[in-house]
Amino acid sequence: MPAPLTFSRATIWGVGHVDAPEVVTSDWIDEQLAETYERCGVRPGLLASVAGIEERRWWPQGVSFDEAAAMAGQVALDNAGVRPEDVDLLISTSVCKHHLEPSVACAVHFRLGLAPTCVNFDLGNACLGFINAMHVAAAAIETGQAKCALIVDGEGSRHTQMATIERLRRNDATLGDVFAQFASLTLGSGGAAMVMGAPREGSHAFVGGITRADTRHHDLCVGDLDQMRTDTAGLLESGLALAEDAYEAAKAAGWQWEDCDRYVMHQVSAVHTAKLCELLGVDMAKVPLAYPRQGNMGPAAVPHTLSTIAGEIEPGERILLMGIGSGLNCAGAELLW
Repeated sequence: MPAPLTFSRATIWGVGHVDAPEVVTSDWIDEQLAETYERCGVRPGLLASVAGIEERRWWPQGVSFDEAAAMAGQVALDNAGVRPEDVDLLISTSVCKHHLEPSVACAVHFRLGLAPTCVNFDLGNACLGFINAMHVAAAAIETGQAKCALIVDGEGSRHTQMATIERLRRNDATLGDVFAQFASLTLGSGGAAMVMGAPREGSHAFVGGITRADTRHHDLCVGDLDQMRTDTAGLLESGLALAEDAYEAAKAAGWQWEDCDRYVMHQVSAVHTAKLCELLGVDMAKVPLAYPRQGNMGPAAVPHTLSTIAGEIEPGERILLMGIGSGLNCAGAELLW
């Protein structure tokens, strides 16, 4: 079985995040769907009581996904003390896109004023895109193909959730429709970014990580900007099984992930987070929670959460980034702060 990937020269120079300004509560969504819930026999409050998501955020009308990604990218560059012209690799991992082409990276490259010599492209893999991009950037740094890499992500849930609410308010909406589209209502908006490069004073080591796939389940969660349909129970069960396989493979290879100082997880809901921690034996006290106020921000979730706690992480702490993405794919990545 392939061993986890390891790196010796890839480090994190800085992280950054931006919050969408408009707070949308789960109570407000319940109010919009009150008639549908009553007609279909759904108990109001499931978003908060079961999913644990009390609110999520929206960007104002007119704010594009690439604009959100660029804002986060600028924060990360500032935090890392890096000039735009020094970036020679840009990877955008946003799931949300206004169009099929050109890449989101093109617009972010323009907005940040990066150099013409900066290679830029999109890397998409549902909620794991950012962690995958870290591996790609690390490999480029290790081989000398890049000196300074910027990874960005900008997500927005306004359009999807408004379209979902409108559909579910129709008289022909069924109980099956409510549950198939329930996950759409858990989504959140935000931006996150990371600057990576070779070791320097104050940088944090990207030790490496592992990925595993079980693509038999590629149709459990399928979505676009207008609609996302999810087999919630199937996704939870299959995702947990894949995560356990990946975690045990890492431990078998000698990675001591059972005693990390912090676990930064991609968080779908309270149920998913609690069950994953229980399965892997992770102390919930070591998991910074993002979903109650941010919802599920897709690939922005892990770097956004990391950025929010970066100021309190002590040198020498071991951080494990973890995620399960539609597809199914699973990834873990260890950082040494």
